[in-house]
Amino acid sequence: EQRELASRLAFLLAYLLKWVVQPERRGRSWEMTIQTQRKSILRRLEKTPSLKAVLHDPDWWNDVWGDARLLAGKETGMAMEVFPEVCPWSPEQATHPAFFPE
Repeated sequence: EQRELASRLAFLLAYLLKWVVQPERRGRSWEMTIQTQRKSILRRLEKTPSLKAVLHDPDWWNDVWGDARLLAGKETGMAMEVFPEVCPWSPEQATHPAFFPE
């Protein structure tokens, strides 16, 4: 369950990164992908409340962020230096339905 959560969260964070670094490519498809991942993450957290603790584990969060950076780099073709080394968003921000970074 932690692996599934980590995978979904890395995918979500990668899309949020793409949202920031490629504003010209933003569209309904990306918005829907972000919202779908958020719903899946929140549903998993509701079904398994004990997973909420891992969201605030700094080592776990850093691992997920590292995966998100790699995915964003692969999908955009951009150098890793473009993406922050530390996640600029809290778990609450990243999973909030109305949050879209600018």
